[in-house]
Amino acid sequence: MTNENVNQNRTLATVLHLSVFTKYFIPLGNFIFPMLLWLSKKQDPFVDHHGRNALNFQISTFLYAIFIVAVGAASFLYFGMKFTIGEPLFFEQDSFVIDEFSDALPFIITIGILGILLLGLFVLELFAVINASIKASEGELYNYPLTINFLSSEKPDEQNHQNQSRNEQFNDTQKQTL
Repeated sequence: MTNENVNQNRTLATVLHLSVFTKYFIPLGNFIFPMLLWLSKKQDPFVDHHGRNALNFQISTFLYAIFIVAVGAASFLYFGMKFTIGEPLFFEQDSFVIDEFSDALPFIITIGILGILLLGLFVLELFAVINASIKASEGELYNYPLTINFLSSEKPDEQNHQNQSRNEQFNDTQKQTL
């Protein structure tokens, strides 16, 4: 591979990581643009590694954010129902009147913790994407933290292939003895 191709692949991998910030301007840009860049040079192992990792990280952070928001919505409903015990299932203008601050303290703590988790997820995403971009521009491989591997490598695992061969050999010897 020529030096020019290596530099192009580094640049493409760097732009691929930075393209996830398009989500702040275009809805779902953090999925669309990295995927387009990754699919354009998927056959190159360096770009393939960075593309898979970037998309896996974006899917993972999206799912983490959805989970945190769902827990927040569930806690809001739980505490909302708890505060309206006199009139269940009816939210009126004065339904959320709280007589004592200590009654609302668990709700405030829960929402505060969930807000801190969302802020932490945002900071983690900023730090990880910038770090991955720097590593890609230096020609190094990078694995994002807290990533669930949805898009795994298409290459068959050699160890599983060897185990499959051993199992096939075992089955063949079983058939021969019968």
